[in-house]
Amino acid sequence: MDNREKAKKVLDILEKEFPAVATALSFSNPLELLIATILSAQATDKLVNKVTGTLFKKYRTARDYSAVSPEDLERDIGSVNFYRNKAKSIRGCCKKIAEEFGGKVPDTLEGLVTLPGVGRKTANIVLGNAFGKNALAVDTHVKRVAQRLALTRSDDPDEIEADLTSVIPEKRWTKTTHLFIMHGRTTCKAKNPRCDLCKISGYCEYFKNVYMKSKS
Repeated sequence: MDNREKAKKVLDILEKEFPAVATALSFSNPLELLIATILSAQATDKLVNKVTGTLFKKYRTARDYSAVSPEDLERDIGSVNFYRNKAKSIRGCCKKIAEEFGGKVPDTLEGLVTLPGVGRKTANIVLGNAFGKNALAVDTHVKRVAQRLALTRSDDPDEIEADLTSVIPEKRWTKTTHLFIMHGRTTCKAKNPRCDLCKISGYCEYFKNVYMKSKS
């Protein structure tokens, strides 16, 4: 079975297991999702949503974020880890949005990755969820699931994205991100994966070569 066929079978199974999967971050427009995604790095979605529940009422536009002092923004997001670096990224990217993109979040990958603090992962999350475009974002869960399924042999997120998008139809890219994240959080955990409960173990190299050998 080649990787294209394997990916299709895996996604078909995961779609039945998680039929209503979507991003867990709360947002109502592209700017809010961009800010939430920057905050979500190495932080739980639950904590980020708690912080943005207040933040999004206080700051409405890119100019609002770029005009606030670093100290004030740091206080507003202080419960999130790496808040100083994240405040710097938020102010920097919003300044560029305000000055170079007319106050609107760019709706292309090329435009998004020019923003301070925004890489391909963040850009693809915004494109796929705020703009409804086909985009596959590689976070730690997507990386782990893809590697264990042997859909990629790389450790580099950009190369993993390229490997996955080469075998998964474009119309499924955004959904793939959500499905792999949910599977990674619930079953394919980094430590002590629940292989005995996994519905896609029949397509998993980790299951065959690591888990089953550990049981023999």
